Amino acid sequence: MARGSVALVVVALVSTFITYGLGALGDANPAAAVLGETATPEDIARMSHEFGLDRPFLEQYVTWLGNALTGDLGRSWFTQLPVAESIAQRLPVDLSITGLAVLIAVLTGGAAGVGAAVSNGGRFDRIVTAVCAVASTLPAFVVGIGLIVVFAVIVPVFPSGGYVPLTQDPVQWLRLITLPAIALSLDAAADLARQLRTGLVAALRENYVTGAVVRGLPAGRVLFRHALRNAAGPALTVLGMHIPRLIGGAVVTEAVFALPGLGQLTGEAALKHDVPVIQGALLTTIALVLVSNVTVNAAVARLRGVR
Repeated sequence: MARGSVALVVVALVSTFITYGLGALGDANPAAAVLGETATPEDIARMSHEFGLDRPFLEQYVTWLGNALTGDLGRSWFTQLPVAESIAQRLPVDLSITGLAVLIAVLTGGAAGVGAAVSNGGRFDRIVTAVCAVASTLPAFVVGIGLIVVFAVIVPVFPSGGYVPLTQDPVQWLRLITLPAIALSLDAAADLARQLRTGLVAALRENYVTGAVVRGLPAGRVLFRHALRNAAGPALTVLGMHIPRLIGGAVVTEAVFALPGLGQLTGEAALKHDVPVIQGALLTTIALVLVSNVTVNAAVARLRGVR
């Protein structure tokens, strides 16, 4: 546990250092960009001092990290809006898509994996294997475009894009994030199904499963209470490896479905070289990845501890 905590702190420090360094060491001159072409060298020097860009790099990083730990991610160089406020407005979009994508991946991948394991070598097993092989090769944006064509144009069941907050209209919120979440979930669902199928087939051949069957325990209890518990650990690990990809993929699906999330915010900031916004968005993404990994590792440890 202690070793894991130390590793987490090291990863966080290295990630934040690289994140800040990429922005601070760039060629862009934010003071000149903010003031415009008519700015004098004196004006640029004064603005750079206000931004704190005339201080040593390590001093800038420590100050930025200390402020970030208190929730202060600075202000946009161009709009002067707090970066944390801008991210708080956009983050629910990405969390909604990613959360629903994880749920879809767990439900569909779990059901497919269990069904394929039970049908080991049968028709359903072969169908799941073939579908997973195809699904894992399709990029999320390609699937998203296909879903829009089918379910928003040919059969207009879902909207093609946009976003409504959950608190404003829960039904419309769900309709708007369903297609992006499905597009994002296919790869994770496919890998989860394959890993769960492999682990469950191996678990069903173990002696303790044979003993449970001999003792006359119901087949469902043997499958879900004994075999599945042992097979779920590796599958959860695979899901944990996919979560960073799901968070990153949410940025891509935003462009396809015109969603006002972190990806759009970061893209707009990158075009203007608005470094504080870019750094804040990257730091938020790093935090989400670390939290999700800790959660998955805790779930896996719990499964291993409860036999």
